[in-house]
Amino acid sequence: MYIKDRMTKDPYTIQVNASISALMALMREKGLKKIPVLDGERVVGIVTDRDVERVSPSKATTLSVFEINYLLSKSTVRDAMTKDVLTVLPDAHIEDAAVLMRDERISALLVVDENKKLVGIVTESDLFDALIDMLGARFTGTRLLIRIANKPGMLSKLGAVISESGTNISHLAMVVADDDSDAEMLLRTDSKEVGQLEEAIKKAGFEILNISVK
Repeated sequence: MYIKDRMTKDPYTIQVNASISALMALMREKGLKKIPVLDGERVVGIVTDRDVERVSPSKATTLSVFEINYLLSKSTVRDAMTKDVLTVLPDAHIEDAAVLMRDERISALLVVDENKKLVGIVTESDLFDALIDMLGARFTGTRLLIRIANKPGMLSKLGAVISESGTNISHLAMVVADDDSDAEMLLRTDSKEVGQLEEAIKKAGFEILNISVK
């Protein structure tokens, strides 16, 4: 799965010299929390709702509404934005973007093409949606969690058991234990009748940790 399949294409942007007032209006109108910042067509940063809060007068201020609005109209996006932002290409793998965001503790990445032109933005919400889809969390059917030994041939053995049962697997994921001894395999099937599959899996020597139907 690639970033281009999950990113928001052609996102709303704001120019670096725009006022904080204009930024707040755009965020409020479009329901945005993160906006790429451009200088002409060149990406120069990203600005978030938290950045806006940081440069805005405190709620405990004694300034009048008129004075607050005046200050916000004179402050610019340049004063609030994060500079030197990390970017990714549209063909980057989504898991690599997730690792980068996790390691750098950021909630969004700007997506640029080979000419450094902004083509999209990918956020932590986009990654959550991708995870939900990959695990089939919104699908109805049966979810099986199976423990298998982490050694060659075990996955193909389990696959043969599933194939012989005539069950169609819609989603599959695996997590290897910290000591590499075994792994937990998550399977989803659109069928709610998996008695035959359950029996076949157990007969083949695999341990079923959990079965749930929805």
